Amino acid sequence: MRLTGVENLDTGRAVLGEAPLTADVLRAANINPVTGLATDYLNHFNEVVMVMEMLPDMPDCAEDVLEWAPADYPTHFANSTFKDKELAILAYRSAPTAVRAHLETLILQIDDEVLKAQAMLREATNAETCTHIAALASEEIKPLIAAASGTINGHADTEDELDDEAAQASVDALFG
Repeated sequence: MRLTGVENLDTGRAVLGEAPLTADVLRAANINPVTGLATDYLNHFNEVVMVMEMLPDMPDCAEDVLEWAPADYPTHFANSTFKDKELAILAYRSAPTAVRAHLETLILQIDDEVLKAQAMLREATNAETCTHIAALASEEIKPLIAAASGTINGHADTEDELDDEAAQASVDALFG
């Protein structure tokens, strides 16, 4: 089914709260109606973190960690089996700019940490490396995923985190 709906004349985007992105439709699809985001995206990271944490006991799982690749939000849903993936992508594109930018900043940080772990695994899969990567997953990546979940669910640590200028400054700092 192709989704069409009310678009904002200034941006050309569908509008959260208006068909087809009504609160009831979004809630039914497990998409936050305020942020326009779905926690299902975080499965992309939760799976690799789980495998990273298993490395000390199962170093042969290193291949699974090495096979992981970053995927942005729209790409993840486009390639997923999520029932309402087209709706999820449309809602994401209609999400408030500051919220989306904040999530994208966190995702870049998560991607960077997993890519660092992959580089370590390419160097060695010994017990010390596996233990270090498991700690990285628990101590660095999981808190970032929790922060991303908070953003998706509309709970930022501070109001400033979702301010458009602060969000843009965070993105700029990552690429600066």
